Amino acid sequence: MISSPLNSYIQLNPKKMKSDERHVLSNQTWTAETLCVESFHEHIPYFTSRWDALCPYIDVSPEMLKMAKKPFIVYAIPPESPYGVPITDHYGLVDVSTQEFWQDELRQHKFKKLDKAFRQFQVKEEVISGRSLSCKDLFEMGKEHFDAYEIHDKEIAGFVDYVQNLDVLIIRVFAPNGELVLTDVSMLLPDRNQVYGSFCQWNLAHKNRSPGIYACLLVCRWAHRNGYRFYNLGPVGDYPYKSLFVTELEPIYAIALTDYNHPLALDDSSPLHTDFDPGAWNQILRNPAATESVELDLNRIHESLQS
Repeated sequence: MISSPLNSYIQLNPKKMKSDERHVLSNQTWTAETLCVESFHEHIPYFTSRWDALCPYIDVSPEMLKMAKKPFIVYAIPPESPYGVPITDHYGLVDVSTQEFWQDELRQHKFKKLDKAFRQFQVKEEVISGRSLSCKDLFEMGKEHFDAYEIHDKEIAGFVDYVQNLDVLIIRVFAPNGELVLTDVSMLLPDRNQVYGSFCQWNLAHKNRSPGIYACLLVCRWAHRNGYRFYNLGPVGDYPYKSLFVTELEPIYAIALTDYNHPLALDDSSPLHTDFDPGAWNQILRNPAATESVELDLNRIHESLQS
């Protein structure tokens, strides 16, 4: 039996299986071919999951971890999961159900300024079934955003995969001349009482009006009107503008699987160092006193990889 999380590196090489064998877990499906997306820190390659850029609450399983190419970092593991360790970043949650949020003097002042800046603009809100969306639809709504943030085509496909059984909120804002100013795309997570903000693409010609911040306000208002408690702004560490909205922080959990001698591990500026305590590399379980069934799953990983 494994008595503690896998704190020492084990050779988690990809499991040999048919590349087109389909796997299903929660809102996620994948094959050995589609699971991983190659990322880079400077010139150093590593791998993340297909849901990394645009989706929240990524479930993992021992089978998935065996299949993944290494080094492998999977972010945003659900807080209720037995897997993953807390990283340095957090999700920014906006509790839109409270009067405190709406009555805060600074927010009221900022929101009035935004409303004034966009008072002649038209807002269109639409909720559609995620099953109706294609990758082509996503590219039409967010290509400039995807290019700017180097979001891979596989991650676009990961979003389409994730929302197959969810609804998606799309908010568009148009200038008086009909020009599209912004497109904001969020997924609805009723089981978590959340609206999760996946991406927002806005027109640089209207930068002085702060269209991205206005989009956040519009989603907050939509969530409040439609009975959702939280608007999840996603990770907040690199986005100080989100502080205007955030009312509470939720830990983000993740797993980093790496050889300690890999260039990514040796670079102090890599995400292995900026997001994780090195002592948590290769730690799969959140709690060392894991349930027996989880320990058995990890034992199978260990045994199969030592053979």
